[in-house]
Amino acid sequence: MSFSLRPYQSAAIQGIYNYFQDESGNPLVVIPTAGGKSLVMATFVEGVLKAFPDQRILIVTHVRELIEQNFAELKKLWPQAPAGIYSAGLKKREIRAQILFAGIQSIHKRVYDVQQCDLVLIDEAHLIPRSSNTMYRKFLDGLKRINPMLKVIGLTATPYRLDSGLLHEGSEAIFTDIAYEVSVRELIDDHYLSPLISKRMATQIDLTGVGTRGGEFIPKDLEAAIDQDAITQSAVNEIFSYSTNRKSWLIFCAGVDHAYHVRDAVRSRGVTCETIVGDTPSAQREAIINDFKAGRIQCLTNANVLTTGFNAPAVDLIAMLRPTKSAGLYVQIVGRGCRLAPGKTDCLVLDFAGNIARHGPIDAIKPKTPKAGEDGDAPTKACPECDSIVHAAVRQCPDCGHMFPEPQIKIDAKASTLDILSGGPPEWVPVTRVSYARHDKTGKPPSLRVDYWSGLSSHSEWVCIEHQGYARQKAASWWANRAPGLPLPRGVDEALAVSQRLKCPSQIAVRLSGRYTEIVGARF
Repeated sequence: MSFSLRPYQSAAIQGIYNYFQDESGNPLVVIPTAGGKSLVMATFVEGVLKAFPDQRILIVTHVRELIEQNFAELKKLWPQAPAGIYSAGLKKREIRAQILFAGIQSIHKRVYDVQQCDLVLIDEAHLIPRSSNTMYRKFLDGLKRINPMLKVIGLTATPYRLDSGLLHEGSEAIFTDIAYEVSVRELIDDHYLSPLISKRMATQIDLTGVGTRGGEFIPKDLEAAIDQDAITQSAVNEIFSYSTNRKSWLIFCAGVDHAYHVRDAVRSRGVTCETIVGDTPSAQREAIINDFKAGRIQCLTNANVLTTGFNAPAVDLIAMLRPTKSAGLYVQIVGRGCRLAPGKTDCLVLDFAGNIARHGPIDAIKPKTPKAGEDGDAPTKACPECDSIVHAAVRQCPDCGHMFPEPQIKIDAKASTLDILSGGPPEWVPVTRVSYARHDKTGKPPSLRVDYWSGLSSHSEWVCIEHQGYARQKAASWWANRAPGLPLPRGVDEALAVSQRLKCPSQIAVRLSGRYTEIVGARF
């Protein structure tokens, strides 16, 4: 069967090959949710084995649904592929397959059963914990003892750890670089993903007294604060007020009980609704999802599932009733609405949880690396009777017995109007002159700073000529557009020496990205 790759999918595969020409690390490939990572992996694997038939390849993930999905994608592309599955959940143990799709939970103790392996692809790489003492780390270390030349590639839509911090940064990081990255904004602008829109919500959740552990809200405290009938009824009323012409709703809840309570509130208004949680039996879960995809169920509520590996293209309304401090989880949630589907023009995101305000637009996220000494403890408060310092969630002082007031349920009608995507369409501005300079940053290779002047205003971009991987690929493309016939310089100083020969654009396309602007196009 013939498959046509989208340009960015072809670029991702080429990015991997280009990376290994110059580097020996473990690269990441970053493609947004619904961007077709499964096809990228399948095409890459097919190409590797047809060029090097003796290679042994493993595709590993946490998520059972993705094991099946990735295997099926390869078989559609290459029906004769020597592929098998090793997963206890799928009741398959085809460990001798040359291309092996495996669940890490099932295979991490089977290093010496796997034996020789040349290449490991890790899907949904953001699910790997920060600690070095993990199933993934032990498994990869074991494979490297057998084959020191093992290559590891991570694929993800969100290159952040669940407790924040970039996947390829830090002393315990498995990955070393980003070989290729394409943004949500680019794929939406190119009509490969569904546009996302957001609306101002009057119902806002008060998180006073909800503690933090391991970089995330404490689940028990979170559900206690949110699973209140007044909040549920108010939020569901708002969902219905925006539901006209919305055919497929996905609601993310703060806990199991909360998910069932929201389901009941939706049902009471005459809409078909079911719930999926971690304990939902496999057969029941599959039946519910199939009915949801077929349109026989209009709404699904869920708790802590359906964020990874869930593929329902028709979803055109997402309601977030689950606050999260994880930038990655936030992007994964919103990404469930990014797929294209017949009759679907966009996906409406209703944020009751303050996630957009907490993290920013999904195409402009800059995750924070945890600071030394931050242990994620919940805030404290002082008892007004005895001055004892107690946990913020405590309702009775353990020293004097003072009863703290119950937290008030806040329904705030002044919620912000933050957008789920940054910037909007780019603005074309005239260029009157261009200047070039060397830019040095501690710990990083220098880059070429380019300032475009439009009257008294200027916009800047940085061309990473001396970097490696995807950054250098982008620099090469930039140079080819402005210096046809001139080879890419080896360094910034060499580029500055010939900068007078570079073509000056007549216009640049500028778009707001967070607090700054980014240059996304040029006309000559």
